[in-house]
Amino acid sequence: MTSAKIGAGIAAALALLLTVEAGAQETRRYDYATNSWQTVSPARAEALSQTRAVQQRRPAAAFMRKQVRIETNEAPGTIIVDSQRKYLYFVEGAGMATRYGVGVGKEGFGWSGNMKVGRKAEWPGWTPPAAMIKRERAKGRILPAYMAGGPANPLGARAMYLYRGGRDSLFRIHGTNQPWTIGQNMSSGCVRMMNEDVEHLYSRVPNGTKVIVIGPRGEGPKNVYADLGPVQSNILTAIFGG
Repeated sequence: MTSAKIGAGIAAALALLLTVEAGAQETRRYDYATNSWQTVSPARAEALSQTRAVQQRRPAAAFMRKQVRIETNEAPGTIIVDSQRKYLYFVEGAGMATRYGVGVGKEGFGWSGNMKVGRKAEWPGWTPPAAMIKRERAKGRILPAYMAGGPANPLGARAMYLYRGGRDSLFRIHGTNQPWTIGQNMSSGCVRMMNEDVEHLYSRVPNGTKVIVIGPRGEGPKNVYADLGPVQSNILTAIFGG
């Protein structure tokens, strides 16, 4: 083999090695916010992986979605939010409802009353209310004037905007990128759901849907419902619960 051929072979091998090393320094991932592929460094990929792990922390088993038996005079299609027990019920009729775990308003942000779903949005953008911007600025936290929709958005995958008297109340039923807050008093008055749950509910709820909110101390509409417990679908759930 001539020295020229040997040199060419070494050059080709070096180029391949450099290509492999460059490839090892980059990771290809799909960005659901932009619906496109991105190439990121290993450090960035690890940070994203850790973020996903945190976001995937689950609430207590008691707040997992279940079909339950319910006693209520409310019509099928009504939403009942019990802020005290941290449950949202979608009334199905025939004594049945789907029960979802929710996060509700923290101390001083609880409320009760009747609303209607005024509009809906998928992967909604978020415009912080002026009062929230002022409140957070006093704590040294600067909120953006607007945040585009996506997995990092506080409103999560879906939002149902609650109206009273034809006007936006500024309260929403929405998803969250903090699923571990379900079952807690963490919000500024909105009703949070896990993203998979808010997507499930969203598909069943048209604009105009009646929403009844029972306050954090049980105040609000009286004798709205009674939860008679989960439907036992088989012998295992009857024995072990669920």
